[in-house]
Amino acid sequence: MRRQVPLAICFFLGVTMAIQYFIPHRVSLVYGETIRTWYLIVFTFALVLGTGSLIRVHWARIRRRASGWWYSLIAMGGLVLTLAVGFFGGIGQEGLFMKLYNYVQVPLEGTMFSLLAFYIASAAYRAFRARTLEATLLLLAAGIVMLGRVPIGQSIWAGFPRITEWILEVPNLAAKRGIMIGVGLGMISTAVKIILGIERSWIGGGD
Repeated sequence: MRRQVPLAICFFLGVTMAIQYFIPHRVSLVYGETIRTWYLIVFTFALVLGTGSLIRVHWARIRRRASGWWYSLIAMGGLVLTLAVGFFGGIGQEGLFMKLYNYVQVPLEGTMFSLLAFYIASAAYRAFRARTLEATLLLLAAGIVMLGRVPIGQSIWAGFPRITEWILEVPNLAAKRGIMIGVGLGMISTAVKIILGIERSWIGGGD
């Protein structure tokens, strides 16, 4: 019974939410808007549960002095500080919360992406070795795109920007759309499997 009820609710909501997009009636629109409002409410409770789970896991690591426990201590401190600033630090661009975001979160994200650039460059170096025809084409396309995106490339030859735009708007866009179509079909198939109860990992799997 504990599995049948969630599966029945999932089936009903999945089918009705899919159908309401194709029924341009006031009742259908109101139903869809109501369900989306309830989704925000459920999401809020899920956020509270996720925060509680985060606190429980990291507090257990701190109490046991597990390996890397001080990372958990930093995470807990950041959580408490962010909540306190969010509740009592004021709102708006001049509030303490936005200052914390602009002067702590944004520099940390910039640092992370800067480090990520080195890993991307390393992966590109390994991928761009012209050992096969495909790798050679990839190397040539990447070189042209990079030259077309920097001022020195235009100084070398004025045609690099035009070739770069063609590469990005024709073969690259075609490949991107193919990937997006594949992702969309995968999402549809997964959704259908969940609605029909074939995929049950979200309730713990099993029959």
